[in-house]
Amino acid sequence: MEWKNIYRGMLMGASDVIPGVSGGTIAVLLGIYERLIAAINGIMTKDWKKQLTFLIPLGIGIITAIFLLSNVIKWLFKHYPEPTNFFFLGLILGVLPYLFHKADAKNKFQINHIILLLIGALIVGLLGFFQASEGPVVENLTASTYIQLFFSGFVASSALVLPGISGSLMLLILGMFSTIMTAISDLQLDVIAITGAGIVIGIVFMSKLVNFFLNNYYTGTFAVIIGMVIGSIFVVFPGWPGNISLVISSIVMFAMGLAAAYLLGKLEYE
Repeated sequence: MEWKNIYRGMLMGASDVIPGVSGGTIAVLLGIYERLIAAINGIMTKDWKKQLTFLIPLGIGIITAIFLLSNVIKWLFKHYPEPTNFFFLGLILGVLPYLFHKADAKNKFQINHIILLLIGALIVGLLGFFQASEGPVVENLTASTYIQLFFSGFVASSALVLPGISGSLMLLILGMFSTIMTAISDLQLDVIAITGAGIVIGIVFMSKLVNFFLNNYYTGTFAVIIGMVIGSIFVVFPGWPGNISLVISSIVMFAMGLAAAYLLGKLEYE
């Protein structure tokens, strides 16, 4: 078992409950994105045992973080939204040099790759203009509610597979964020199970799609991924705080995010 993946999974799980931040982006920062896609696709092959040694510790970390940190992160966003967002802005910006290096953009990017990068940035950036709200907690669960929960999980699973796409933001847009977060906090097993099924099926579907493009259009795919990460900056950016103390704390947290990205990149990429 690759037990190191527990801490990686916890970082990814923590990011997945933050609107605007993607677990896929953290996977890129940690240098395990391609390995993650390959492992998910390898579940159905003869090497499935090897893939599980990678995925099980990662899954333990993700689930642990979602259950243990969801309330902490909600508290941070309620009381210190600007500094918290600026920390993740630093993380996102800090991963970009590693992405450009991995894609060998200096030597391989042509005009078509730049266009793909801009398209990726535009797609994710436009998500920030959707009117997203937490929505009321659904208490009267019907068959249609379960279908909606499954679909929400399927859509939100893109956050793990596609850098820049935030699962929590997608849940906000779909109006199911509060229902699912409350279910996690209250251990409402039926909601967790239905949403989880949608997430698992969505991850398998999206990973196969990404794997195809990575294998056949590597540079173009990375151009889109870089664009998505850049686009997420516009989604996460909360605007400048209204008072000087918050401005200073936000700048400090931004610098800490950059430093964390640099240290993680040095640790994982070199």
